[in-house]
This record gives sequence, C-alpha cells and structure tokens, in this order.
Amino acid sequence: MHWPLLDSHCHLDAPEFDGDREQVMQAASEAGVMGIVVPAYAAPRWPALMALCAHAKQPVLWPALGLHPIYIAEHEEASLQALEAQLISSPELVAVGEIGLDRFLPELITPDMWHKQQRFFEAQLALAQAYNKPVIIHARRCHADIVRSLKRVKFSQGGVVHAFSGSVQEALAYVELGLSLGLGGPLTYPQSRKLREIATQIPLAHLLIETDAPDMVPWPQREQHSDGRAREVGERVRNSSAYLPAVFDAFCQLRPESPEVLARAFWQNTQRVFKLTQPTFPPLQLE
Repeated sequence: MHWPLLDSHCHLDAPEFDGDREQVMQAASEAGVMGIVVPAYAAPRWPALMALCAHAKQPVLWPALGLHPIYIAEHEEASLQALEAQLISSPELVAVGEIGLDRFLPELITPDMWHKQQRFFEAQLALAQAYNKPVIIHARRCHADIVRSLKRVKFSQGGVVHAFSGSVQEALAYVELGLSLGLGGPLTYPQSRKLREIATQIPLAHLLIETDAPDMVPWPQREQHSDGRAREVGERVRNSSAYLPAVFDAFCQLRPESPEVLARAFWQNTQRVFKLTQPTFPPLQLE
C-alpha cells in the first residue's frame, strides 16, 4: 500500500521541474504524498513559488520564503525588507526558509561573505521570531555556528534543520533548542552509518522526512530517470517527491515502530513544526 506522507522539503519551483511539473505532482500524489512544503532560495523566484502553491490542488503545497546561504552573493539588503513585507501580507507562509549557513563552498567563507552569511541568517531568524514562524535551516559544516546564532537571537519558534548531516550530539543540540531534523535520500545510501544513528537514536517526535528534490535522489532510484530511461554515465537523476516512500521505507527498516505508527508520527510532526491543521491523516485502506 501507499502510506500517506508529507514531504517537508521539496524545491518544486526549481527550473528542473519546468517541463513536467504537473506530471511530477501527479506522480507524487499517486505515491501517497498528500502535501509538500516548498521552500525558497532567492527573492526573484518568490512570486512564481507563491503562485505555484496558491494554484495547486493535489498535493497541497505550502510556501516558505527565505534567502538561501549558497546564493549569499546575490542577496540584497532590500530582500530582507521584502521578506518582512511578505510575512505581513501572506498568512499562507508556513515558515521562513530556506535560510542558514554554509562552510562547504570556499567562496562562501571569505571574510566578507561569511560575515554577510551570518548577518542575513540572523536577520531572518529575527524576522521569523517577530512573526511567529518556524524556520527551515540549511547547515553544512557549521552546526556550532548555527547554534550560536539561534541562541544569540533567542529564537524560540521551532523549525527543522533539513538534510541533517552530523553527529548525534549535534542533533541533540538542535532538539534542545526546539528544532526537528529532516532526513531524506542520503538515509538510503549504503554508506550512511551516521544518518542511521540519527534515525534510530533521536526521538521519533523530532524527525521529519523530506526529499530535497530535485537533489538527493534515494539510492533505489539512482540509476533510472522518472520516465524509465536508464541513467547514462555522468548523468544526474532528478529527485522527486514521488520518491519520498523510499525514505519512509528506510525508516521502517531501521526503527522498531510499525509502518502505521511511523506514518502517523511523520505526518503529525510535520503538521506540528509548520503549524498546519489540514489535511488530516486519512483513514488507512490496508491491503
């Protein structure tokens, strides 16, 4: 059977989906995905993202707006003012995101760029705090920096550290601050020992499932495109919300809870983090 699921992180507005977005949404719906959180990464793309979410019927699409650290060189001061204006005028926003810090790319950690990253991250945390919104956090090689910023801003609205990659101790530091952890495709990789520790040792109430599509394709889908074509050498397979069940299946193999308990928990966790009331978890039709 297809378990009812919510994808807590998918960039469905990305250009990679421009050619077949409706088909991608239909495939996700057929796979049991009933709702998708769609986070933003740059201000010029906000209007299209908002329009996409407003017109979607199935699955339900929930918008989040933010300024992603990877694009920090492009972000302007006016974008922070625009974000506040959106938070005032758009009650349908479920979070501020995707925001955060990134020490992975060398061009992002020059003194000027790192200072700008921190400034924009903390400004967005402050806006989320002021307007009672959770956050969607991107964190690469900078968990301690993220935690310091959260504490400095005294952020208390919750949210998720998406695509989490780190130690159990780093994960628990976020949990202590009221944040959840999003796990996706990498959990399905054979070499994902640390992520399997997170999936089994962190309390279920603090875990969300996600795809991060079009990136982070699960291991079972790595060799074949969505149209059935085999991946050629050097080709990238696009991830999709339709592949979220692969992440769910990985959790089912790792954790002691039954699939039904896990499905309900991930649904309820996503609704709690993003303060959602609809849709309700549907009646199960067990085969």
